Amino acid sequence: MTVWDRPEPPIQPVPLDRERIVAAALALADEGGLAAVSLRKVAARLDAGPMRLYRYISTKEELFDLMVDAVQAEIRPEEQPGDWREALRGLAHRTRRAALRHEWLADLLGDRPAMGPNGLAVAEATLSAFDDVADIDTAMRAVETVSAYFIGAIRRETAHVRAERASGLSKHDWQRASGPHLTDMLATGRFPAVSRVVHDGADVDAETSFATGLDWILDAVATKLTPPPGA
Repeated sequence: MTVWDRPEPPIQPVPLDRERIVAAALALADEGGLAAVSLRKVAARLDAGPMRLYRYISTKEELFDLMVDAVQAEIRPEEQPGDWREALRGLAHRTRRAALRHEWLADLLGDRPAMGPNGLAVAEATLSAFDDVADIDTAMRAVETVSAYFIGAIRRETAHVRAERASGLSKHDWQRASGPHLTDMLATGRFPAVSRVVHDGADVDAETSFATGLDWILDAVATKLTPPPGA
């Protein structure tokens, strides 16, 4: 029986339910990442005994599943997208914004299919946008391809944010600190393509880079879509 199917126990003297438990876990994760989340720490934040939480959630992995589904509510579209491009573009951008609000989300994206009610609602809205555009297998490959792009991009952006925080150096501070070494390496003439990037490449912010790459992926997906027989 999954956490979604298991009924909650009766209310005890200190009121608890999965919603309150998940809210406390989200607060801990937003403050200190997934390493800050444990059933004991969640229980302490709720002023409840740790063993009581096991009546609602069996493992930390179940807690993570519930946390991800709670954030899926932020990713779920408010209304059915108009077409498959809108569905996938909206999914990508809403997921990125959610990951910027909840940095820990990047560590769980793509781990397992989202089986909670909000995750299934996101999947339903996305896949149904392909009705009359592609068969279900092609739609699945399209969603997987775009998801692979935006999950990778989100994880890279999150890694940069964490590196800045850990080092205390902004992107431009790091570039200045690395400048002398890079100048010496480029002067060898062994890296002409890298040299063109350094001297001629545009300095693009993360959001613009994300949106540009996403448009390229969507254009590539469009070339593979053909209406299913009888559509």
